[in-house]
Amino acid sequence: MNARLFWKALGVQTAAVAVLSVVLLALPLDDDFFEDWGFIAGPIAWVACTLATARLLSLPLANALFSAVAGGVAGAIVMLAASHWAGVVAALLVFAASCGSYDASAEQARAEQP
Repeated sequence: MNARLFWKALGVQTAAVAVLSVVLLALPLDDDFFEDWGFIAGPIAWVACTLATARLLSLPLANALFSAVAGGVAGAIVMLAASHWAGVVAALLVFAASCGSYDASAEQARAEQP
């Protein structure tokens, strides 16, 4: 586990989610939009934030998307049991933990093998 990468992924993804949340709330959408379309808009926003995080941290896209799915599933379970924002926190933590498990040196060593 790369603790530094965990904290970076957590910080960048949290910032991306926060910025996108503020932008979405500032748009002239009625409250029903999020109730009716949140199940589609939420995952699309989550993946968009993940793409930004992967780009900023130079993470492989496949690893970042796997982390997004893992975080999204964990967040959905917590959201159903507790609340939306508790689910977001769980999703962020699982996402960061999954990203923190990425080992660039091991990947490089595999690439150098004949």
